[in-house]
Amino acid sequence: MIKSLYVVGSLRNPNIPKVAQEIRDKTNVEVFDDWYAAGPEADDYWRTYELDRGRTYEEALVGRAATNTFRYDKSNLDRCDACVLVLPAGKSGHLELGYFIGCGKPGYILLDAEYDRWDVMYRFATKVVRTTDQLISELLT
Repeated sequence: MIKSLYVVGSLRNPNIPKVAQEIRDKTNVEVFDDWYAAGPEADDYWRTYELDRGRTYEEALVGRAATNTFRYDKSNLDRCDACVLVLPAGKSGHLELGYFIGCGKPGYILLDAEYDRWDVMYRFATKVVRTTDQLISELLT
């Protein structure tokens, strides 16, 4: 049984807090989605700020802002028992899912209603589900 779940996804996906809350309401699983509080334009603002300082992407990536954000996210990934990638999501979300699975922990993918692109590599996931109820069933077994 899963005790803690990291919800992975995009800052621009308005379903992240909804999925997280539904899991909280229906289980005793501790759900981590606090990263979502940064807002949908956090990455854009970080990019603009660093470019205004004259930094390249490579330089910004090893700067304090990126390092602190990375450490915060990674520490929570490391402490959670499982993760779910809530689609649609971008590169970071897919990297986080891959990291999680690479650590030997269960990683799930929650498809969105509009998902029409098939990808055979989603077989790396512990399970691919279409609904939050299906996900909850998997978490509780």
